[in-house]
Amino acid sequence: MTAEIIDCKQIANAIKAELAKEVAKLSGDGLVPRLAIILVGDDAPSATYVRGKERDGAEVGILMDVYRLGDSEASHRLAGEGDPNQLTLEIRDLIDRLNGDYLVHGIILQLPVPDGVDEGMLLASIDPRKDVDGLHPENQGRILQGDPRYLPATPHAVQQILVRTKNDPGGKHVVIVGRSRLVGLPLANMLVQKRAGGNATVTICHTSTPDLPGYVRAGDIVIAAAGQPGLITADMVRPGAVVIDVGINRVDDATRERGYRLVGDVDHAGVGEVAGAMTPVPGGVGLMTRVMLLTNVVRAARESQRR
Repeated sequence: MTAEIIDCKQIANAIKAELAKEVAKLSGDGLVPRLAIILVGDDAPSATYVRGKERDGAEVGILMDVYRLGDSEASHRLAGEGDPNQLTLEIRDLIDRLNGDYLVHGIILQLPVPDGVDEGMLLASIDPRKDVDGLHPENQGRILQGDPRYLPATPHAVQQILVRTKNDPGGKHVVIVGRSRLVGLPLANMLVQKRAGGNATVTICHTSTPDLPGYVRAGDIVIAAAGQPGLITADMVRPGAVVIDVGINRVDDATRERGYRLVGDVDHAGVGEVAGAMTPVPGGVGLMTRVMLLTNVVRAARESQRR
């Protein structure tokens, strides 16, 4: 058996086309969706990811404002040449200003932030109505209650991939490997809900789970989100299972000009001989994640009309 490689680019383009039509209608009514992105420090992958968001936003007509705080200056502060709490306060002041700006519909704090910055406090300070990443405690609680305001982009991307490829999780056993608050936990809550795109039986595992292969092998759908390259191998996957690889990991590769390559949490060569369908890395869930963020921005703009 050779797995079908799910064309996430095709799915993303279809969603972007849908969004572009909605944004054009909103803009015609004088409402242009706007996202503020706060980028702190010198993390190169984060900067690359933000550039991707800017490109996607431009494609569908969403305005993007990127606030770059510190860069090398921020790194100097956090290296001991100042109070790291001061940078947190600067970010908090910016968030407060954006919260009060009626032209801004969505705010995201690009993660990870540098060591010493109070990530939890900053995420909680974003107006929940503008928290398009879905990381505010209120919004995470609403997911648990089955009444989400915004679905976190990566879990929503996984759900959309499954639904739009006719691999609906309803009635299936889904095994999620990874328990982060960004992916594993919200995704489990979304998939277990008795609603469209859910109604699955969900098992959450992690790298410390005893007999991890046994649990994974029981899954009709396997979602790898542990951040460990090659964790899921062919012997762990039931023949014909659908495998969604959320992992994006850098591994050294002297044959590449940049000195590294991107791999997922799945051993694609081996699992591809067993699975029925699987997502690629790169060009898979990460691509879809950016698009699902845009859906939240458009929703936030639409909801702002009611306030």
